[in-house]
Amino acid sequence: MKHLLLGDEAIAQGAIDAGLSGVYAYPGTPSTEITEFIQLHESRRKTGAPIFCKWATNEKTAMEAALGMSYMGKRALVCMKHVGMNVCADAFMNAAITGVNGGLIVVAADDPSMHSSQNEQDSRFYGRFAMIPIFEPSSQQEAYDMMEVAYLMSERLHTPILMRVTTRMAHSRAVVITKDSEPQQNAMPVPENVKHFILLPAFAKQNYNELVEAQTVFEQEAVESTYNAYSKGKNPKIGVVATGIAWNYLMENYKEEMGYSLLKVSQYPFPKALVKQMVSDGAETIIVIEEGQPVIEELIPAYIPSYVKVLGRLSGTLPRVGELSPDCVRQALGLEPLPKNESDSIVVARPPALCQGCGHRDMYAALNEVAREYPSPRIFGDIGCYTLGALSPFHAIHACVEMGASITMSKGAADAGQHPSIAVIGDSTFTHSGITGLLDCVNSNANVVILISDNLTTGMTGGQDSAGTGKLEQICCGVGVEKEHVRVVVPLPKNMEEIKQVLREEIDYNGTSVVIARRECIQTLKRHLKAKKQQG
Repeated sequence: MKHLLLGDEAIAQGAIDAGLSGVYAYPGTPSTEITEFIQLHESRRKTGAPIFCKWATNEKTAMEAALGMSYMGKRALVCMKHVGMNVCADAFMNAAITGVNGGLIVVAADDPSMHSSQNEQDSRFYGRFAMIPIFEPSSQQEAYDMMEVAYLMSERLHTPILMRVTTRMAHSRAVVITKDSEPQQNAMPVPENVKHFILLPAFAKQNYNELVEAQTVFEQEAVESTYNAYSKGKNPKIGVVATGIAWNYLMENYKEEMGYSLLKVSQYPFPKALVKQMVSDGAETIIVIEEGQPVIEELIPAYIPSYVKVLGRLSGTLPRVGELSPDCVRQALGLEPLPKNESDSIVVARPPALCQGCGHRDMYAALNEVAREYPSPRIFGDIGCYTLGALSPFHAIHACVEMGASITMSKGAADAGQHPSIAVIGDSTFTHSGITGLLDCVNSNANVVILISDNLTTGMTGGQDSAGTGKLEQICCGVGVEKEHVRVVVPLPKNMEEIKQVLREEIDYNGTSVVIARRECIQTLKRHLKAKKQQG
């Protein structure tokens, strides 16, 4: 059958059709649609075994749960954006040492140009670090097809597989031809050799030796892969290596008369035998076109004679930062740039802003008023819609680094003598990675105020379920915050004086306190009211 699918949706459909038993993920652009697609599929499913598809609390718990499902012999999928790889790194790295039982695929969606991210991280480094195979599709059809291939490889070689996509692949659409779904895989027995899954040093050393020995097998798989292709050109003095979606940018600009030798790479470890063949065929200059960081550009010189020039992002042939585009690839190939669109000089960038009617707005309005009453307030923000409080008209936060950092940074500032030291964190981010920071605050009786802006959802990524909904007060008290210093307010203009008074009281309290500003996200509220109206 033919379907028009996002890259994310093609991955999801490929996993479903390959006999998936569970998807584990924390929402993060540009990966969110994978899990949402599977959830939509499950809401419509009428026959067959269910696929587990509830959101995890964070990427680490997702990775660990997926490894548990794999242990039981079933196929599991883990999805996250690139910075989520940092959160799950402990479990991810050790999964390469334990190996897997049922097929296990980890999808990392990178975000070059930082459309909605803190950095331009390239997840291929994690794959190389863990020494496991990596797939990087160049089309939506490949993304779909690779899922079954990757699951079979994962089970055959007893290794997790990393699939790396970037924003343009994740969020662009193409026609994908699908096939009938396979039933869930239930034939894999639970491992008899339990030592493989017990990483005591004596066992881990043996597992690690096996992983190192498997590298030659992994690389040969890449050399022989149908997703990697080398062709000698009529002008073989110039060779071009393109990876993943960058292959499309090359094909948009490549002309037959150029006659360059071409190497497409969509499966790793990097097939060095193919680039060696390119050099044997006469390549004196190799242009590397890869989305993200110069992973291959840095690798190739180790495999080829020093007289061969390697050009790419490091050499300045392509931009060092940001997404690639057909235009910059065109210039790297020595072609004249295409004429500029008139719209490029007309369209004005519109900065993001909190929605009108958003509870975060009223929370920041109250916080700013109270903060001005103190000589040198410091407010530490976190990752979510409310990060926009750093911009106009609020300019309310002084630091924002990564998920959960608001609480621990505010603690460190308080430890250094800062007062008031205030953390602003969302409900979903709090349960993702803020709870342990709050425990640190409680254990040292840090003089901080933790302001949890609770909109009852994971708002930044579209309104997914939040792990802490209905539980925040109990969590804070359970961690050890005094019950009388866990306060709840409703961020509305009519409650402004009450909110300000609560903030003043907790700032003046010498210890750890939590203020929960709770009001449903305006976007999910609209959807809920619409659904209620339709139900009559």
